[in-house]
Amino acid sequence: PTDTPTDISSMLPNILRQSRSTSNRLSPLLLLRSIMTSNIAKGPVSEAIAEKLTSSFSPVHLEVRNESHMHNVPIGSETHFKVVVISEKFKDARTPLKRHRLVNDTLKLEVAADGPVHALSIVAMTPDKWQEKVEKGEAGVRPSPSCRGGDGSLPKRN
Repeated sequence: PTDTPTDISSMLPNILRQSRSTSNRLSPLLLLRSIMTSNIAKGPVSEAIAEKLTSSFSPVHLEVRNESHMHNVPIGSETHFKVVVISEKFKDARTPLKRHRLVNDTLKLEVAADGPVHALSIVAMTPDKWQEKVEKGEAGVRPSPSCRGGDGSLPKRN
């Protein structure tokens, strides 16, 4: 496997198909943002997360960010993630807590006490809400802050 980004052309048919569907209609700006920021992760945990979220929510925009490198874990770890899920399926889940519960339920095996994921940050909203943020220039999702050292049980990386 290489560390080169996924070829955008392989993602376009799915993104365009989703943008044309009645329930997932995207503005050109939101469509462009989805194309530019989609993150197809490479590791097995990242891929499992992306597959499960895609299957459960049919998102118009999905990012799976492996933020493990920001923590005191071995290089190449898949333990700390941020997911950005934009889906019509969140329309009935009116509060962030309800949307987070839906995502956590979908990833229950990964986030279980004996699962591979130690930390999961969730941004989950409807396409309408995401579009509002895009129009206000607020749609960018900031990276999580760097780790402050954890419990110190692992050796420090150089």
